[in-house]
Amino acid sequence: MKLVIIDYGAGNIKSIQFAFKRLGVDAILSRDVEEIKTADRIIFPGVGEASSAMKMLRQSGLDTIIPTLTQPVLGICLGMQLLCTHSEEGDTEGVGIFNTRVKRFSNAVKVPQMGWNVIKNLQSDLFKGIKENEHMYLVHSYYAAYCDETIAETDYGISYASALQRDNFYGVQFHPEKSGTEGAKILENFLKLEVK
Repeated sequence: MKLVIIDYGAGNIKSIQFAFKRLGVDAILSRDVEEIKTADRIIFPGVGEASSAMKMLRQSGLDTIIPTLTQPVLGICLGMQLLCTHSEEGDTEGVGIFNTRVKRFSNAVKVPQMGWNVIKNLQSDLFKGIKENEHMYLVHSYYAAYCDETIAETDYGISYASALQRDNFYGVQFHPEKSGTEGAKILENFLKLEVK
């Protein structure tokens, strides 16, 4: 299996590569359009700030390539947020895969949310074998608002979309690569998703 991690300068790539290596898959780090297009599975990572990350995507032309991909794509953390229509962080227009907006947590809760929290209302093969209210590791100040494409929810002051899916595009707000055995199971499920 050819697994490509999109390299656009905004990601904690090593931990994702190590997580897949433990599953027996060597992930290729690439910004080459042809290599990305010919991958069997694609990871769209992201750590950092939305507007600067989106600027890097535009400079490489990847913002126009990503929506054309037909194989399973998994956005992680900021990667998921950039797949949404808009983020309040830096007033940033996203790629527009998921029809929801990314908002900042209110000051009624500690920001960023950092640490373990539960995911619930799981509605995808991505979560095959994962129990309701399983704990996942999160670090974020912004969240995707609940929408029709929500496949998992988390409560932190409000209920928000901690995972999204539209067609072949998946997104998780949490870090499966840092979420122990259950996180590894989600990555394994991603590798096994049927291509429609």
